[in-house]
Amino acid sequence: MSIHLIVLAAGSGSRMESDRPKVLHEIAGAPMIEHALRVGDALEIGARVVVVGHGGDDVRDTVLNIDENIRVVEQTEQLGTAHAVTMAAPEFKGAKGDAVVLYGDTPFIRAETLETMSAARASGADIVVLGFDTPDPARYGRLVTDGATLTRIVEWKDATDAERAITLCNSGVIMAEAATLMRLAAAVSNDNAAGEFYLTDIVELGHAEGLTAAVVTCDEAETLGINTRQDLAAAEAVFQSNARADAMENGVTLQAPDTVYFSFDTYIGRDAVIEPNVVFAPGVTVESGATIRAFSHLEGAHVGSGAIVGPYARLRPGTELSNNVKIGNFVEIKNALIADGAKVNHLSYIGDADIGADTNIGAGTVTCNYDGVFKHRTTIGERVFIGSNTLLVAPVTVGDDAMTATGTVVTSNVSDGDMAIGRAKQVNKPGLARRLFQKLRAAKAASSKG
Repeated sequence: MSIHLIVLAAGSGSRMESDRPKVLHEIAGAPMIEHALRVGDALEIGARVVVVGHGGDDVRDTVLNIDENIRVVEQTEQLGTAHAVTMAAPEFKGAKGDAVVLYGDTPFIRAETLETMSAARASGADIVVLGFDTPDPARYGRLVTDGATLTRIVEWKDATDAERAITLCNSGVIMAEAATLMRLAAAVSNDNAAGEFYLTDIVELGHAEGLTAAVVTCDEAETLGINTRQDLAAAEAVFQSNARADAMENGVTLQAPDTVYFSFDTYIGRDAVIEPNVVFAPGVTVESGATIRAFSHLEGAHVGSGAIVGPYARLRPGTELSNNVKIGNFVEIKNALIADGAKVNHLSYIGDADIGADTNIGAGTVTCNYDGVFKHRTTIGERVFIGSNTLLVAPVTVGDDAMTATGTVVTSNVSDGDMAIGRAKQVNKPGLARRLFQKLRAAKAASSKG
């Protein structure tokens, strides 16, 4: 049976010192709320409901851009987590299955953890709470147990000294049958030190009805919540450390792991080699056996098997490198298909282009793709030799087995097998350079005396 997700994203994020809603700050190239929503990707998920508050319109737009089927509801008053959950109640009328409450600022809950909670539900627990043990429980809520049974959750503000000594802490993540969760959340009162409606009170309310509650534990790092810029930096470090470890465990060579940065969706195949100081922005796939050399930046790009990129290369969105392509130093590729075995080795810009197999692009080549209003496409065939410092004024086509001379400006199509030469005739003026320099130096000397 499917699990429904309720993601609470109503926190103001004032401690972030930001005009942006807290849950829209990014980790690994994605808003932290997207990480919370993506936890369901590996599970059978039913409804996904996001409860928004501060900056709700921005959060709504972001969430619907992730998936237009996500339902967004608003909590206009920030009265606590139980109150936030009741805002989602209309979306769950008649819903079957379990619902789990997640948080938009707690991005690292794993699908495996939710599966463990679901298994505890299947084993008979009416309510399942995710907890963690920590030697420094600080101001976390405490989980009060009687043997294997969870009897209640007490917030730090309301806890006795004995309860504060408990090291089993509350993550805030709770799973129950959807109708039960909504009914208990609606019954919560705000009779506590903060005057808020705590979702955690449903455990004690359920216990009073004869319902059973259980605890599933996870590593503390999985429950990391983000409230400050320092927390955000710590979360980024956690993500990157995990991503690097996963890449190496899956057969990727990272020559200097701490200098490589991944995005939430980066995919790298086995036997790929990643040299130091490489950044993978969102939307990058690197196939097996490819090499990404030092100081390269990739975004929205696909790199084929055996391809070599860099050093100091930039691949922008829409880049498609086929197998065994070579992209060299200080080359930028954007929205271009580079076919098998083609080479763009030095100091070139290839944008809005199709480059055929086994073609060689000489140093300093530029596809002039933009006329100030529209983008235009350049098509270069197979086995073409583009001479150094060629400018291709799009839209233009160069046929198979053709060639351009060094320094050529290509403004019209080049047929198969032709050679294009388009440069001004050189004229040498005898002695002009010497006379010009003498005149300029004299003028400089005169101005310095004045």
